[in-house]
Amino acid sequence: MNSSSPRRRFARAAVAGIALTGLLSACGGSNDGDASASGPVTLPFWGWANGQEAVIEAFNASHKDVQLKYTKVTDQLTMQKQLTNAVKAGNAPCLVQNTAEYVTSWVSQGALADITQYVGSSKDKFNAGSWTAGQVQGKVYGVPTSSAPAFTIYRTDIFTKYGLRAPTTWDEFIAAGKQLKKHGVEITNFAGEDPSTLEVLAMQAGAHWYAIDGSSWKVNFQDEGTLKAAQVIQEIIDNDLNSKLSFADYAAVQRNYDDGGTATRQISTWQMAGMVQNFTKSLGKWALSPWPTFAGEAAKTPAGTNQSGGLTLVTEQCRHQQQAAEAALWMSTDVGAVTTMADPATGNGVMPALVDSHPYVAEAIPEKLLGTNYQPAQQVVKDSLSTVTTDWTFGPNWTAMFTEMQAGWAKVVNKTQSVTDLLAHMQRWTVDDLKSRGISVKG
Repeated sequence: MNSSSPRRRFARAAVAGIALTGLLSACGGSNDGDASASGPVTLPFWGWANGQEAVIEAFNASHKDVQLKYTKVTDQLTMQKQLTNAVKAGNAPCLVQNTAEYVTSWVSQGALADITQYVGSSKDKFNAGSWTAGQVQGKVYGVPTSSAPAFTIYRTDIFTKYGLRAPTTWDEFIAAGKQLKKHGVEITNFAGEDPSTLEVLAMQAGAHWYAIDGSSWKVNFQDEGTLKAAQVIQEIIDNDLNSKLSFADYAAVQRNYDDGGTATRQISTWQMAGMVQNFTKSLGKWALSPWPTFAGEAAKTPAGTNQSGGLTLVTEQCRHQQQAAEAALWMSTDVGAVTTMADPATGNGVMPALVDSHPYVAEAIPEKLLGTNYQPAQQVVKDSLSTVTTDWTFGPNWTAMFTEMQAGWAKVVNKTQSVTDLLAHMQRWTVDDLKSRGISVKG
């Protein structure tokens, strides 16, 4: 929600494998080097996150028999396309960085290696939500690199000026938005290209767009949780409480927040670095509060709110899967590597996937942005880590589904289609798309 990219998230990937999807495994060779008298095994690694070059340099300096060769890819969407092409060509790298929504479809295509035997014993080193992100039907295909704390960041000066407190529920959020609207301030931003707003609110409300029912997929874009989320979003849009700034013009979005045109964001730790880098007027005037809840419900943070939940995945075509899996595990557990990635100055400010990420909170959030609110903000982040949703499933056609939803979401933001109409369309479209792929589906 309100991200600089419409992609994000970790969640529980309790999904069906190759037999269920009806897709054949890819086959082919490997482009990783062999160990020989002339040198160590070299494992190609594709990624995009800030800080990875430094982590790989540290790995290579501390390992004699295995070396990583890094290729930087633009982002996770580009990674999806490039890995798919590489698998077809039989020259996939050994290791790839990506997020959980792609794991199901890649496993169904035979692109990923089952590395359970190499890393399964390390399960207890990671928090439960992050660990399940790399699993498909109980098998491990990737090592988690980050968690997904999520919270609201808001302008304290604006809220104080108009006698408002940080909203604790979505009802309070809407009420505050109506008050701010009177003074020419929007409470949030809905980018027309980013339907993750709908996804994460549905996730928080207990929705399940995809589920396994026996030997079939079950699709439901109109369950109780989704409709509850839709009602909140529709009220925000109907009352013009949201800005409509596209992240295609990232600088304009940041100026709007800095100038006080929009007063809150629902974000995670890594997005705060961009705020620090781009703000000139509002540094020190921001504070954190918990993600708003639905009235009468306990705190619940949506998993994978378009920003975190990364994984290091091992490909099936890698001829040195054990070494690759062990390298992935090192990058997610070595103190120096984890610290580098958690720090927004040296990495990308993501929270580690470790079972105890609390020691990294202070470095992952910027004091410059929060000012006197820096200390209480740390507790907000820690509390968020303990309330993350762990029962969300990504379906085998998630990428295609999300692309279709983007087109409809733009209409929702521009008031030419209701949220419920979009959901009805997505229900029909997703079922038809899965059937067209030869996948058994109910819905």
